[in-house]
Amino acid sequence: MKKVVITGVSQGLGKSMALYFAKSGFVVHGCGRNAKALEDLSVQLPAPHVFRVVDVSNDAEVAAWSSNVFEDGAPHMLINNAAVIARPAALWKLSSGEVDSVIDVNIKGTIHVIRHFVPAMINQGRGVIVNFSSGWGRSTSPDVATYCASKYAIEGLTASLAQELPSGLAAVSLNPGIIHTKMLKTCFGDSASEYPSPEEWIISAGPFLKNLSSRHNGMALTVPGIPT
Repeated sequence: MKKVVITGVSQGLGKSMALYFAKSGFVVHGCGRNAKALEDLSVQLPAPHVFRVVDVSNDAEVAAWSSNVFEDGAPHMLINNAAVIARPAALWKLSSGEVDSVIDVNIKGTIHVIRHFVPAMINQGRGVIVNFSSGWGRSTSPDVATYCASKYAIEGLTASLAQELPSGLAAVSLNPGIIHTKMLKTCFGDSASEYPSPEEWIISAGPFLKNLSSRHNGMALTVPGIPT
């Protein structure tokens, strides 16, 4: 049975992906920071699916989590979805702590996960790494500079990683499109509700993700059928 590892499954896109992949016959290993949400998801998706509280910005926590996942083999797909956004404000108005949070989760967290999971994928000779980017990783807007910086970093990081991987593996950056999530509401306010929900998004995104393979290595992709 195939295995998928997904970060940030506590809510939103991560939860929708976990439910989709489980329904599609994958064993899902997921992490998040909201313990109650993970407990609820574990009720919906009991064993063999496993969900753990992990802060991806903490390298030691990611290392411990990966060792548990490897008990039944390396993943076929690794989805780096966990991300945070600072409050909308001009860059110079953000505190160092607000900046650190975005960089630590969105960039360093992705790197921690790659460092601890990808070697096992290389050893098994196959696997797809999907690093979630954003429209704001390919364009810019005011008041979201740190988020843009983090997602531009994901684009460059992924393109470079793709050149490092051996044959049989792939790394892709993915713009999921504009989706009605808590993060979007932080930036768009009430108008966020005009966009597809995570449950609507997964109808297009699920099959698209499931069909990714080594032939997509190095590509900067966008989920079809979703506003961008």
